[in-house]
Order: sequence, then structure tokens, then C-alpha cells
Amino acid sequence: MDQYILILTMIGLASFSISWMPRIAAFTGISYSIFYVFIGWLVYTIFPGALPDPSPQHHSEVSLHLTELVIIISLMGAGIKIDRPFSLKKWCSPLKLVSITMLLCIVASVIMGYYFLGLGLASALLLGGALAPTDPVLASDVQVGPPNEIKSETRFALTGEAGLNDGMAFPFIWLSIAVSQISTGSNFSFINWLSYDLIYKISLGVLIGYFSGRFAGYLVFKLPRKHKFLYTRDGLLAISLTLIVYGAAEMLHGYGFIAVFVCGIAVRHYEKGSSYHSELHSFTDQVERMLICILLVLFGGALANGILNSLNWQIVFFVLIFVFLIRPISGLITFSTSLLSFREKLGISFFGIKGVGSVFYLLFAFRKAQFEYQQELWTTISFAILISIVLHGLTATTVMKKLTS
Repeated sequence: MDQYILILTMIGLASFSISWMPRIAAFTGISYSIFYVFIGWLVYTIFPGALPDPSPQHHSEVSLHLTELVIIISLMGAGIKIDRPFSLKKWCSPLKLVSITMLLCIVASVIMGYYFLGLGLASALLLGGALAPTDPVLASDVQVGPPNEIKSETRFALTGEAGLNDGMAFPFIWLSIAVSQISTGSNFSFINWLSYDLIYKISLGVLIGYFSGRFAGYLVFKLPRKHKFLYTRDGLLAISLTLIVYGAAEMLHGYGFIAVFVCGIAVRHYEKGSSYHSELHSFTDQVERMLICILLVLFGGALANGILNSLNWQIVFFVLIFVFLIRPISGLITFSTSLLSFREKLGISFFGIKGVGSVFYLLFAFRKAQFEYQQELWTTISFAILISIVLHGLTATTVMKKLTS
């Protein structure tokens, strides 16, 4: 059988079924991510030689860009569906999560990775930076709904966190890369890392995202009032804008992830009452879900192909400690003085979902520098993603209903 035709058929079937999966997930209370991972594992187990190798480390270039693409589309979608205008007070929940909670998770992961898993410092830093962020791609079950729907504080906090922390984690990925290069004679400057990788790149990403979003809003909403022929309500604009803003930010050495998310928010708050925002969100959501189902099937295939063959009790213990203790406790510490109810604090703290972003960070870092313990890192990240998909996938729908009822 022609492998190419088989791949096309599988993509078609997966994307065809995704139209019903959100409703099936709502009815069963089980996230559709579990179904697709299982399908991928089953197909690759039954037909091990008929399909291409799904392991991301064996196709790093393709995997890097595929995960990158689905992340930025997810970030644009997340930005478009956030109705709350920005201010430090109104956004205090996600801002606390991407600063205090994420930093606590990174520090705890680095310490455990170095002393318990026996990783080198650079690899431990990479593990912490890749594992700490909440994934914007697989966290849709705990995020806010489409524009102009009622938003709970729990869902808003997790959506804002997922949108911001991918860019906020990048400085720590660059820090791990810099540390890994010390052994090759490269000089590491903490001041340079602080000023360039942390402050400059984040600031530039925010500025590019904001001004590009405002300009896009002007082109779409205001200019057509003077020139009717420029009127459009095409949902494709959201994807086009995503690629333009991400590319511009990266070419200017800013963080494209932050730029795309901020751009989505800026567009959302230009002519906020327009129904066009729903069209933009709907289109990005459909494209994102199609790409997600493909990645989940491939992840299931990677499980079948032995990406967890190096799994040992230390990695299992580390991942369980991270998922059940480090992330929840870090979140509860962060919100210890908050006026939110305890169950809201617990919900926000517990649902630090891991996924595509963690895979992207490993691929990105391995492309930039030579890291030790690469197999251990792949095993740890893959097992963390699997645990997160199963645990959060079985609980997110039910818990979110109770928290928002």
C-alpha cells in the first residue's frame, strides 16, 4: 500500500472526526485528546511497519515546525477569546501564574532533576523550562469559551497563563542552552541573559503584538467604513495575522509566542462588540483542532514505538511528584492571599496541563546546543505529557463544570 495515500487517509479520518469530538467529550466527560492518543497507539501497534516513524526526536526538523505552528495558532485563538481588558489588577491571576508559580515549578524541577534524576545542570534547567509552562494546545478543556461568553475566574486564569507562559518560559530555555555551551568554551554572562533573553525579547514581543493587533483592528474594522471595498469577514485573516506577527517578532529577535498572544488580545478589544471576533475564533479553533488530532495520533504512535522504553522508577516518581505536588503546591502558595475560594485556587493550581509546548522546547534546545541525557529528557517529558493527558483529560470537564456552576 502507498504510504503517502495511507497518511492522507488517516489525516482525513482524524480531521473528519474532530468535528464531533468536542460534543462527545462534553457528553462523556473525557477529553478527546485521550481518544486520539489511544487511536494512534492502536494503529501503530497493529500496523508497525506501514506508517512513518512518529518519534519526534527522529524527525526533529519537521516535528519542531509542526509543534511550533500549532502552538502559535492556539495562542492566537486564546487571545481572541479573552474578553477581559488588560490591567495589572484584572489580570493578576494569570500574571501570578506565569511569574511566581512557574518560577517555583522551574526551581523545584531543576533541583529534582539535578539531584534526584542525576541530570547535568544544563539538562536540569531545560527540563524545568520545558515542563513548567501550561500548554495552550491541550488546555482547551479548561480555557474560556468563544468571545462574549460568560467567563469564570478559573478558566480565565488558566487561559491567560497558557497564553503568556510559553513566551515567559523561553528565557529559561535560552539559559539552559547558554549553560550547556560553557563546556565548549562559550562565555556566559548573566547580565546579558537578563537584559537580552529576558527583558528585551519579552518587551519586544509585547510591543510588536500590541501594535500589530491595533493596526490589524484598524484595517478590519475602521478603514472599511471609509472604503467599502475593503470590507471582509474572512476567518482566514486570523491565521494570516498569526504567521505575519510571529515571523516579524522572530526576525526582530523578540518572542513570537508572546507577540501572537498579545496581538490576539489587541484585535479582540478593537470593536469588541463585533460578531467578526466569533468568526475569527471559530476558524482558528477548527484549524487548531485539526492539527492537534494529528499530533495526538503521532504521540500515540510514538508511545507504541517505544519512546518510553527508558522509563524507570525515578522518572515515574519525579513526574508524579511534579504533577500531584509541585505544580499544585506552587499554585496554592501563589494564591495564598487571594480572595478566590479554596476550590477555585485548587482548580487553577491543579490544571497545569502539559503537552505540545514541552516537545517544542526540547526540539528547539537540542537544535541550538548539545545536551547530555537527551534520552532521559525525552522519556521524562513524554511520560509527563501522557500522565497529564490521562489525568487532566479524565477530570477537566467534570471539575470545570462544578467550578463554574
